[in-house]
This record gives sequence, C-alpha cells and structure tokens, in this order.
Amino acid sequence: MKVVVNVALKSSVLDPQGKAVAHALKALKFDEINDVRIGKRIVLDIEGDDKEQVKKRVEEMCEELLANTVIEDYEIEIA
Repeated sequence: MKVVVNVALKSSVLDPQGKAVAHALKALKFDEINDVRIGKRIVLDIEGDDKEQVKKRVEEMCEELLANTVIEDYEIEIA
C-alpha cells in the first residue's frame, strides 16, 4: 500500500528556508509571491490491507521519527 506523509513546519514556527526561497523568487521577478513554506514529502510502500491499521502504524512512525511534532505538523494520505 502506498502512503504519502506531508510534513510542514507549524504556522507559528519561523521558516528561514522558505523566506530565502521567497526572496529569491521575488529577485527573479515573481512578484506575486506572498510567502513560501518549505516541507517534506515522504512516500512509503507498506505491507497491509487494512487502511486503518496502516494509518495507525504510520502515525506511530511520524510521532517517533518522521516528524518533529514540537515544531512540525503532518498529514497522512493513503493511496
């Protein structure tokens, strides 16, 4: 089963990498950019047929390793 985990900094956390990208885009004349937030996309291929059980296991993975839940939020998509 294919699972996608999107991890992003919480809105209250500063994103210096995002700020740098926003600045660079504006320097390249992409003036419509208001803000940029940088995140991670993690794609997992997991054995299992029970979507709820797979989601539970992926949540455990996120809480223990894939996301720093103090400063990051995550979303799980099961394909």
